[in-house]
Amino acid sequence: MRAGFVNIFGRPNAGKSTLLNALLGEKLAIVSPKVQTTRHRIKGFLTKPGEYQIVFSDTPGIIESRYKLHEKMMSAVKSALEDADVALLILDLSDNFEEVDAIFQSLRLKVPTILVLNKIDQAANGKIAEAEAFFADKPYAKKIVKISALQQHHLQKLLKAILEFLPEGQPFYSEDDLSDLPTKFFVSELIREKVYELFEDEIPYHVAVLVNEFKEKESLVKIQADIIVHRETQKAIIIGDKGKMIKQIGMLARKDIEQFIGQKVFLELFVKVRPKWRDNDLQLKEYGYY
Repeated sequence: MRAGFVNIFGRPNAGKSTLLNALLGEKLAIVSPKVQTTRHRIKGFLTKPGEYQIVFSDTPGIIESRYKLHEKMMSAVKSALEDADVALLILDLSDNFEEVDAIFQSLRLKVPTILVLNKIDQAANGKIAEAEAFFADKPYAKKIVKISALQQHHLQKLLKAILEFLPEGQPFYSEDDLSDLPTKFFVSELIREKVYELFEDEIPYHVAVLVNEFKEKESLVKIQADIIVHRETQKAIIIGDKGKMIKQIGMLARKDIEQFIGQKVFLELFVKVRPKWRDNDLQLKEYGYY
């Protein structure tokens, strides 16, 4: 039996969350084309009874901290560095290789690492070979695996490489568990994902979601959540003309939440203004950023 922590690191938009979801066959991490979509460390468990349990961790994209929120995000990356048994260093083949190399060198990982060249389905001519040549002699690239997380190409090859490095041990979690995070967390993330889908510019980066009520009744689950913003102008944009946008967020989020929990949902959303919440320790803690 093999068991261990396999933690995924990379720049924003490298495909970490898409890879986690593809490996698990479940949508645990929200995804969007916008950077900094992932703010938490999200663990997902892949278990084959009697053979292995892999505890995957999706982590926020590595960035320079500008707010306390960013500091909390980078703290999640730091905790994942400390308990990794195997590290997946994932890069988008369209990224600048020198910049990515500098980030990976700075991690100073002391565990077996697999360099994951992602988005091979979108790579320009010669880019894959160029990446292999560039990273071949890097000390952190113990093994290089080429994949497309979105198209789910070569995931079994990646899984085989992970199992080569995974230590022997007993499972950490029950074989029926998929994550150690509560359902309320995933509900808040699915609501936040809709804000990323529907709004441009800075709006998604100024939004947090707080689930205040999650009550399971006989025929449905009643959920009430607040969408937190910085300014009154942002509140007006999210509500929209005659409530058009908040209704759209609710409709799209409810559909995904129902699929996730397998029950009918009554979803009630409010928009609250909390100036400078990204730099307020108490509010960050209230919204789940520790």
